[in-house]
Amino acid sequence: MTKKQRALLAVEALKKEYPDAICSLVYTDPLQLLIATRLSAQCTDARVNLVTPALFERFPTLDAFCAGTEEEIAELIRSCGLYKTKAKDIYNMCHVLRDEYGGVIPDTVEELTKLPGVGRKTANLVVGDIYKKPAVVTDTHCIRIAGRLGLTESTVPLKVEKDLRAVLPPEESNDFCHRTVLHGRAVCSARSPKCEICCMREFCKNPVHT
Repeated sequence: MTKKQRALLAVEALKKEYPDAICSLVYTDPLQLLIATRLSAQCTDARVNLVTPALFERFPTLDAFCAGTEEEIAELIRSCGLYKTKAKDIYNMCHVLRDEYGGVIPDTVEELTKLPGVGRKTANLVVGDIYKKPAVVTDTHCIRIAGRLGLTESTVPLKVEKDLRAVLPPEESNDFCHRTVLHGRAVCSARSPKCEICCMREFCKNPVHT
């Protein structure tokens, strides 16, 4: 079985198991997704979703963020970890968006990664979820599951992204990544995967439990 064939089986199995391939972060506009994703670095989506309501109530628009201060942003996101660095990135990102992009969130990974604090994972999430373009979001769940399935031999996010782009149908790639997050939390965990109930056990190349 080729990697591409295994990838297609994985797409179909996950689609059946998790019909609703949705982002775990709660947001109402592109800027909120961009900020929530920056906050999610080394922090759970659940924690981010507890923090963002108060943050977005205080700063409902790009201009509101620009008129605020790093210190105030930091205070509202304190429980997310690395909050000072994240506050600085969010504050600077908003100013760049206002001053250089006319307040419009870019629609390519290349432009998004020019923003302060925005890496390829965040950029791909925005491109896929907001602009509905093919995207591969290589979070820890996606990297782990892609490796166990034998779709990549790497754990380096950029290399995993390239490997998955080579074997996934472009129109399925974004939803596939969302579903690996759901599957990683529910079944294919890092330490104690439930291989016996996994929807991909028949073709998984590296099952932890057989």
